[in-house]
Amino acid sequence: MRPAAGRKVSHRRAVLITLGAGWLGYGAVGILSNPRVGTSELLSDITRWVPMTVLGWLWVAAGTIGIAAGAVVSCPRVQAAGYAALAALAGLWAAAFTIAIPRAPTAAGSACIWVAIAMAVVWVAGMDDPLPEHLRKGRTWT
Repeated sequence: MRPAAGRKVSHRRAVLITLGAGWLGYGAVGILSNPRVGTSELLSDITRWVPMTVLGWLWVAAGTIGIAAGAVVSCPRVQAAGYAALAALAGLWAAAFTIAIPRAPTAAGSACIWVAIAMAVVWVAGMDDPLPEHLRKGRTWT
């Protein structure tokens, strides 16, 4: 994938943009427009202090931050902020569903998924982009 200027698109930036769009959509469509009753009930440990509408806007904001951070070229600190925004909400959801398991065992499936997503975001945030193609010639990657 190459942008118009011919510069190769960073995989880390592409992940930020992709996940950012997912977070934005989840907040706008999945929480603000059409919150599921089961999800709302399982998140009662959070919604006791923070209304679902505010949580929806937090997802939209985190997604926007992820997309914006992914659009910034050659600025790892901005990209780190994008990954932090994405990981924070996935981690919050992971914690909320995990805490809900004793009263609602069906939360276990959601807890597993959100823990995995949060960890994947953290791991991708720590990865380096591959070397440019001209530096990879003749090298063997293991």
